[in-house]
Amino acid sequence: MTIAGDLDVRHYVHDDLPRIRQIILDVHADAYADSTDEFDQRFPWFVDHWGGNPGFSCVIAFDGEEAVGFAYGAPATPRREWWREHLDPAPEKDRTFSYSELAVSPKWRKKGVAERLSRALFEDREEDLAVLLVDPEHPRVQALYESWGFRKVGVRRPFPDSPVYAVMLAELPLS
Repeated sequence: MTIAGDLDVRHYVHDDLPRIRQIILDVHADAYADSTDEFDQRFPWFVDHWGGNPGFSCVIAFDGEEAVGFAYGAPATPRREWWREHLDPAPEKDRTFSYSELAVSPKWRKKGVAERLSRALFEDREEDLAVLLVDPEHPRVQALYESWGFRKVGVRRPFPDSPVYAVMLAELPLS
């Protein structure tokens, strides 16, 4: 097994989704194989939803030809960012990248892959800010995002049947 720095991180956009969709689904299934959360079962819908955004951006890390992790998101609509309701006053900057999903295969965790994917996803972004939701039931994951420069600004339940998530915001580029 190589280390995170030796992985081949490839960038993809909206038009690539038909080619990479199954790779994303397979990595997610591996990463969440032990999950009993029914919300995880709807993941294919989220891939299609986010991938349908013309600004969709995705990075996938490969060890040879084996996909070991991915991260994706898309730009938010300027001045209509939902996270603004959590800050008073909200930052004047209004270009936000919505960081939707990060998944790393279990055997690749704690090797720097998540950070490498995240930094690759945000590399050369035009947006000023990045926002994400994280399950507060996983404080180590939240702490990891905090170590990259994200800060918790509130909580949100994006769907009536979803968990309540911590809303985290960071300035780009990440520190």
